[in-house]
Amino acid sequence: MSTAIRLVRERWHITRLARRAGGPLITVTVLVNLLLGVLPVVFVVASAVTVGRVPAAVGEGVGSAAWDRLLDAFTVAALSFTGQQVLLPVRESVGELVARRVDGRLIDDVMAAAMGTVGIGALHDPQVVAELRTAARELETWVQSPGQACAGQLALIARYTQLAGHLAVVGAVFSYPAALGLLVAVLLFRYGVRGGLRKYAEARFALDDAELKNDYLRALAIDPAAAKEIRVFGLIGWLRGYWSRSYRDWLAPLWNARRRIFLWPFVVFTGCGLAASLLAFAVLGSEAAGDRSALTLTGFVMVITAALGALSLGQGYPESDFPTAVGMHAYYSVQRFLRHIDAAREADMAPPARLGGAARRESAPIRFENVGFTYPGERHKVLDGLDLTIPAGRCTALVGVNGAGKSTLVKLLARLYEPTSGTIRSGGADIRGRPVRAWRAGLAVIFQDFARHEMSAAENVAFGAVAYEGDRAGVRAALADVGLLDTLEALPRGIDTPLSRHLAGGVDLSGGQWQRVALARALFAHRHGASLLVLDEPTASLDVRAEAGFFAEFARLARGATTLLISHRFSTVRQADLIVVLEDGRVGEQGTHDQLMAAGGRYATMFDLQAARFADTGGRAEGDEPLGVRP
Repeated sequence: MSTAIRLVRERWHITRLARRAGGPLITVTVLVNLLLGVLPVVFVVASAVTVGRVPAAVGEGVGSAAWDRLLDAFTVAALSFTGQQVLLPVRESVGELVARRVDGRLIDDVMAAAMGTVGIGALHDPQVVAELRTAARELETWVQSPGQACAGQLALIARYTQLAGHLAVVGAVFSYPAALGLLVAVLLFRYGVRGGLRKYAEARFALDDAELKNDYLRALAIDPAAAKEIRVFGLIGWLRGYWSRSYRDWLAPLWNARRRIFLWPFVVFTGCGLAASLLAFAVLGSEAAGDRSALTLTGFVMVITAALGALSLGQGYPESDFPTAVGMHAYYSVQRFLRHIDAAREADMAPPARLGGAARRESAPIRFENVGFTYPGERHKVLDGLDLTIPAGRCTALVGVNGAGKSTLVKLLARLYEPTSGTIRSGGADIRGRPVRAWRAGLAVIFQDFARHEMSAAENVAFGAVAYEGDRAGVRAALADVGLLDTLEALPRGIDTPLSRHLAGGVDLSGGQWQRVALARALFAHRHGASLLVLDEPTASLDVRAEAGFFAEFARLARGATTLLISHRFSTVRQADLIVVLEDGRVGEQGTHDQLMAAGGRYATMFDLQAARFADTGGRAEGDEPLGVRP
């Protein structure tokens, strides 16, 4: 695609995008910029008329008609100059408002798309994530954003209106060929400035990955979570040097591109522009110096001033050039991100079912039939021909080494991803035939990296079945069942205490307490219709004895539900009705604890190794922690 066509297309895209700021605001912005284009021309004309009337006014004296005409011209010049000074901050304000509105709507688009997918596969695609990060960086800083490009393009109305006015004055008063020569000079200057800026922007966009790396290093240097290790391991000097080298690796190509793009082209365009300008002024000077010149003093001043005003418009426009050259980069990243999300979005967006009481879903066995799965952007199969049945109304435990596919199986069951191959059935029917939200309404999941919402304890629990968030008694019962109610009630705001230390009156919970909150959330969901409970390492922060006792109590509270448990603690796993060992994405062996121990296979080996380790540590595993509240 040629440069001219690409430029026209981009300008059209900016124009269409600007409409999202709203008709009234755009109308005001256009009118302000038109006035800012017209007023400088009025000032040139009025100033020249003022100068031309000075001799007559001086000759006739104060109070004469000539003096009054001088004052009239001066008043017009003064008002036009004052109007410019008044309107400049107005344009800046309305332009900023245009930019904020456009960017705000694009942020809404991105958030709606990111939250509108029923699965999370698209959000884990490296290409999608790269587009999102690029767009977010510009939209959050408001510096090189699409909204700034819209405001910058609207500001061009003032510049080009002013240019047209100056050239019209030169043509009407002196010579249209001279006006054409000035136009050529201005366009050459503009092409050099604007074209060079566009090429420079393209060179910078090609280094997006390097810039994102520098963004990461900058964030790492001020990240409180990383600060401890950076200091303990003595990484400050290394990080400073590494960041410096990384920054220079990014800047060096930019420096080279800047010299290539701006140096010699600038010399060529400047030479051509100066030649055209000198020719126009030479013709003007020759005409003015002639014995029979038609130019009056007023005309001469007017043409000279208008010509200089036109030439001054050949420079860069800081309010327009940079924003329009780079601002749409983020917009195109947003558009690519939205297209990726649209391609991944499920067609079925049925509203969640409100389950509970008589509407409780009946438990049914779940069958994985020859299921395979590969994460987006990867080649390795996490699951490969998995055949597994999860019995209804019973507890099934999954064990296996890290990377065996346990958490991936949970994500497939929650339909955060869909299988690459094979089928998952519930009650004999493919679960993809059911509305996603209705399926999830019958599901309660505690993920290994469960969400810790910076809200009240009551809200954290109620999110398990948000349609019933007003069930305060149910929230309190769930917290009591996990042994956390008394602890929270002792706080000044009870269960309404925010679970975040930086919020007013908030507290921070220990890892074990947060897991109890997550378990309470699952219980709350179960009591409001979720008949399938999935627990991915639900008690990793509890000590071994507390975990074993807790799971026994949890099994009693969730009696009748189909439960899938993932845990590395065999003191918990051994209580499950069915234990499944995953190996290389498939079922290695399955059975009850006694059956698997008698078989002497992989499960028995892992159990004996862990039992010996717990015996050596007195029943306390690494990572166990107390349950105190940290205010």
